[in-house]
Amino acid sequence: MSRKGAAPVRKVLPDAKYNSVKVQKFINRMMLNGKKSVTTSIMYEALEKVAQKTNEDGLAMFEKAIAQVSPLVEVKSRRVGGANYQVPVEIRKERSEALAMRWIINAARARSGKSMADSLALELVDAVNGTGAAYKKKDDTHRMAEANKAFSNFRW
Repeated sequence: MSRKGAAPVRKVLPDAKYNSVKVQKFINRMMLNGKKSVTTSIMYEALEKVAQKTNEDGLAMFEKAIAQVSPLVEVKSRRVGGANYQVPVEIRKERSEALAMRWIINAARARSGKSMADSLALELVDAVNGTGAAYKKKDDTHRMAEANKAFSNFRW
């Protein structure tokens, strides 16, 4: 824990094309080695491919995918009397969104054989449809919290 208090929350400016803070946060999370222009072009290409596949707005589908994959609860380890318990805890909206973005990016990177734009587009479409690796991760997290509901009295 920091002695100087919580770190200040930095303001993220919206992206150039869609004027969306969510898209810019996603681009920042997906970026590797400081190559923001490469990541930005991958993101915009993926959103265009999503729009072509679904005949809907790419940005709307992106936001729907984030909402679908965002978890409501997670489990945190809590040590009580020498035993570790997985205690279900509700998540703040910001963390929920961050987890959803991270899961979508990791699932897209895990897909092999296609470009990142293609795999990201496929993962976003799968997330909206309730399938895919990112949605499965959310489902597993919820199932784990449900299984450990008995330990919710150890919440702090």
